[in-house]
Amino acid sequence: MALPSFFEKLNNSIEQDHFIKLSLGDYHGPEKELKQVYVKLVSIKREINLSFTFRYKTRDITKNYAIKEGVQRIADFLNTGQFKIGTLFTVEANFICQQNKKGVWAERKEKPTAKKPEERSHDVQKQRKIGESNKSYLHALRLTDEKGEVYKAAQDKWKQINHYIELLSSSLNTLQSDHVLKVVDMGAGKGYLTFALYDYLTNELKKESKVEGIEYRQDLVELCNGIAKDTGFNSLHFSQGTIDAYVSEDELDILIALHACDTATDDAIFKGIQYNAKLIVVAPCCHKQVRRELERVKKKNELDFMTRHGVFLERHAEMLTDSIRALILEYYGYQTKVMQFISDAHTPKNVMIVAEKKEISSLKKQEILNKLHSTKAYFGINKHYLEKICGL
Repeated sequence: MALPSFFEKLNNSIEQDHFIKLSLGDYHGPEKELKQVYVKLVSIKREINLSFTFRYKTRDITKNYAIKEGVQRIADFLNTGQFKIGTLFTVEANFICQQNKKGVWAERKEKPTAKKPEERSHDVQKQRKIGESNKSYLHALRLTDEKGEVYKAAQDKWKQINHYIELLSSSLNTLQSDHVLKVVDMGAGKGYLTFALYDYLTNELKKESKVEGIEYRQDLVELCNGIAKDTGFNSLHFSQGTIDAYVSEDELDILIALHACDTATDDAIFKGIQYNAKLIVVAPCCHKQVRRELERVKKKNELDFMTRHGVFLERHAEMLTDSIRALILEYYGYQTKVMQFISDAHTPKNVMIVAEKKEISSLKKQEILNKLHSTKAYFGINKHYLEKICGL
């Protein structure tokens, strides 16, 4: 009777507005890379829905369902044994329903550990990760007026900044804060995202951080250093230089490179690997190196019909380039996620690769190396630039 009792508590918690969230774990279903599912309530167009986040090995997928349909999906997952454990977080208590090795379900109750969110909106009122907009650096960067109101022309950039912090928030939260975090933003530009990251780490997460923005254009370096000084961001500094020339005396906690063109992204990834960064975040663009090799070799295989057209060849080169980058990061012990990063109105949507440092066995490293070599051989790639500078 454990499962029916669990479903009854789930339905009652939603009806009584005591539901906080639900998680499904220990997956044994047909989708190879699916790990967990997280469920929360969201308000979409004034209707309450259940929002499911399907957490895969390298990506997250979110789907929203009407309450009845969502509850049925949870029931199907547990009734079929695809997930062996379900945890319901409510205002009163946590309820855990778990299947043992004999296939028997047991339920237990624990003290509540989750806090009910004040805002469930999924639309216009979505919470902004960097807090209120009336901050002096935002005004200095010409995103807001004197009253802290975001300029109409800056709305896309404002959304991009918050989307960026939102994507990184879970990874940033898990970083150990028993020391001053060393953060480097490669190709910082005018510093919009660099300032926002420093603000979020320092003022929202209360993590002491030393953030450095690397930018080739001296005028932007001087502008950003002036704004940082005026804002009182004493541990935020910008330096003139290139990504490949960057040198650090210490290991890094976070390395970021957004929109670094072509192989400059690989230079940034290499610096992160070289300095043992705990978190590497890149949003690549202008994938030219692999495309040139594909055009030169014109490898004959089962997929060559897809690359006859230039636009498909370009997309194929982008996916292949970033897939190999993720593979090389995994070789060095990083757990990678690839997600879509929504840029501003003047830049197309990008892929963002988020890599967190983990442990890796020598056997797994060899498997990844074999996969890298077979992939290159299949598509006729002699050497990926990141592979070359890493010495693989």
